[in-house]
Amino acid sequence: MPIKLDNNPMKFVNNRERLNDIGVRVLLVPLFGISIPLLTQMVPHANFTNWQIKTSYLYTIMIAFVIYEGSRFLLFTLRHYFDWLNKPAKKLMAIIITIPFFCVPVSILLLVTWYHIFLHGSVNWQVIKLSCIIITGAVFFLVNVYETVFAVRDMAADKINREQLERAKAEAELEALKNQVDPHFIFNSLNTLSYLIETKPVKAKQFNDNLADVYRYILQNKARDLVLLKDEIYFLQDYFSLLKMRFEEAVMMNMDIPIELYDQYLIPPISLQVLVENAVKHNEFSDNAPLKIEVSLEDDILAVSNIVRKKAAGKPSSKIGLRNLSERYKLTADKLLTVKEEENKFLVYLPLLKID
Repeated sequence: MPIKLDNNPMKFVNNRERLNDIGVRVLLVPLFGISIPLLTQMVPHANFTNWQIKTSYLYTIMIAFVIYEGSRFLLFTLRHYFDWLNKPAKKLMAIIITIPFFCVPVSILLLVTWYHIFLHGSVNWQVIKLSCIIITGAVFFLVNVYETVFAVRDMAADKINREQLERAKAEAELEALKNQVDPHFIFNSLNTLSYLIETKPVKAKQFNDNLADVYRYILQNKARDLVLLKDEIYFLQDYFSLLKMRFEEAVMMNMDIPIELYDQYLIPPISLQVLVENAVKHNEFSDNAPLKIEVSLEDDILAVSNIVRKKAAGKPSSKIGLRNLSERYKLTADKLLTVKEEENKFLVYLPLLKID
């Protein structure tokens, strides 16, 4: 099934910005709100009532939430303008400048307000200075955590996006390769039919009927990535019957595949026909020296071989058909076919997909 890619880049960015940080808000922020005044000894427990102590810490937790939400907003805003990949220096400078410029003034304002509420304006500036340093350090710690999380998410999202693009590209390439089968096959078939009409008109009608059956198989299966080995073998036999009508005893094929294995394997469609057609196209043969094609199955690998008698006056082979078959095999079966050319024998090994 083709993968549909989303063409809206902003939607992709927005999906990246979504971050489930409820744990930070519920646990870590209140922890900072309580720990920082404890470290600075800002709340005089001995002089406060229980109600004043509780209210003081609720206030400092509120400070922590204000600092956290503001810093979080700044961090998310900066992500729309700078990123570590393309503008690392600017991103670093933006964080170093904006975070303290937000945290320090807001912290001072809220802490001074606490002193006015609970200690009637008796401000301890040493405590405020130390608190601002700790708050800023804590915010930079959280920023580092967020940026690390975002970096991991961005890498994962980019990997998924690249895989989607590669899959879409592969599917487009596969479709193009499938479409190349039809013109090549119909061209050779029409040449054969033309030859029979001129030389053997009685067989021309039978050839035309058989050609219709063969072409029906191509139309029915060209959109499929894989077909049963049984269907491909029957198609090859139909196709070879066309060759027999034209060349008679000059072509021979031996099929050495147990019939009980026909339903146990999958293969890219129109694979065997390409190899047989390739053998006919590039070799000399006659009734006295027929072209012999062997098809056998062993260890989940289908072997197709033929005796090599290269045409003396023929043009050098472009190997387009074989190359297209190899590409289709890679894209559909994720396997590599093997071509082996010996002194007088040409072999192609097709790894099959076994049905579990």
